[in-house]
Amino acid sequence: MLGGKNSKLKLDFLTTLKGAVTLALDPSRADATPDIEDGMIKLKATELAIDYVKTMPGVASIIQERYLATAPDLAYLAQLPPGSLGKCFAEYIEQTGFDPNYYRALPVTDDTSYVLTRLRQTHDIWHLVTGLGSSVNAELGLQAFCLAQIRIPLPILLIAGGLLRTLFTQPEELGLLLEQIAIGYRMGAKAKPFLAQKWEENWEKPLSQVREELNITIVDEYIP
Repeated sequence: MLGGKNSKLKLDFLTTLKGAVTLALDPSRADATPDIEDGMIKLKATELAIDYVKTMPGVASIIQERYLATAPDLAYLAQLPPGSLGKCFAEYIEQTGFDPNYYRALPVTDDTSYVLTRLRQTHDIWHLVTGLGSSVNAELGLQAFCLAQIRIPLPILLIAGGLLRTLFTQPEELGLLLEQIAIGYRMGAKAKPFLAQKWEENWEKPLSQVREELNITIVDEYIP
């Protein structure tokens, strides 16, 4: 029994290590992030993070509901009024060339798998609403935002890896990266819980109103 548990821990560690090494070599490889996250699902830190987010207003109920939305219809969203959440999201996806459905499917079997699935499903919406763009530094800024909001271990590993990579390969960029991380963390600590939001039911709401309601203040130079 113990041997089986140890084998599972080794497998989880190897999965995490594989994703971490891939991202260290190529930060643009967003497909490596689920490898890291999947390898940390059973960590005590992940369990504590899920317990923590369930204390936030609105989060426990959406977790219990297992709310998940269908894939966004970008053609429909593009027809919504200018400045609306949906219209801005469609423009953001077109501008960046991202696939909003790129995320790896994860069977929802418990609270942890639900939270991770919902985070993956709404990752690009978080980028848009926070104003933290699509560069590597901005991605780490969003990870700092997630850390402040959720406390799951993935952002810690990604931020640490980003800092180390910048230190050794682009030290002149270290100040800018630290600034993005600081902006993201402060924003996340101040904002209302993003996990509690049913974004897909508010596509027609003005993006400016969404940000105001969630206590998001955009730093101009980081608007996507």
